[in-house]
Amino acid sequence: MTKRAAVLLPSQLRHLLRVTEATSRHPERDVLILWLGFSCGLRVTETARLTVADVLLPSGRLKSEISLRAEITKGCRQRLAYLTHPKLVAALERYIQWRKARRFGCTFNDRQYRGLSPATRLILTWKGGPYELNTKRAVNSAGEAIEYRAADSLQAYIKGLYRAAGLHLASSHSGRRTFASRLLAAGESLETVQTLLGHADLDHVMPYLEVSEDTLREMFEVVL
Repeated sequence: MTKRAAVLLPSQLRHLLRVTEATSRHPERDVLILWLGFSCGLRVTETARLTVADVLLPSGRLKSEISLRAEITKGCRQRLAYLTHPKLVAALERYIQWRKARRFGCTFNDRQYRGLSPATRLILTWKGGPYELNTKRAVNSAGEAIEYRAADSLQAYIKGLYRAAGLHLASSHSGRRTFASRLLAAGESLETVQTLLGHADLDHVMPYLEVSEDTLREMFEVVL
């Protein structure tokens, strides 16, 4: 049986965020990375490939939704992710100020994109550059050999955030699994979850049902 990333309870997520704030060298960035998984269901590589223009309008206002371009998604299927969770919005605002203070990917025109270069990656390393993408090969469900890009370094980094919080069964995919499981526990249909996750087949949503009823019940006893 395939080992799947742990789904986090609200108490575990709060603990993770507290530890990240207290121990990370760059909590402004790291908290945002975590929220993009937990509140938008983004994959790690999708997070790594977001650009400033994906989240900001030219006026500098935050967009209410991200249009995830087909070329950055795993299944090459465009989908929307919604920037509606207030804690995600707050994390984005704080991170933008953090980037500006360090002059990471900045221009000399503060009137557009808040002075950030729109084509630069949103999430940057501590040196101010993009996370490296590795080319990998796999065989898809149709038996065809395909190539895809993976942000292995960011994935390992996120795993380290979980380890620092003592969540050893969690991985970089836990944010996405928790996002989907919360939607299902709240009564959303499988088709809705399929759309938000960007899966081509409904069968791909079924692994997200592998959470006990007790776990799902506990997840919604406390609002995140």
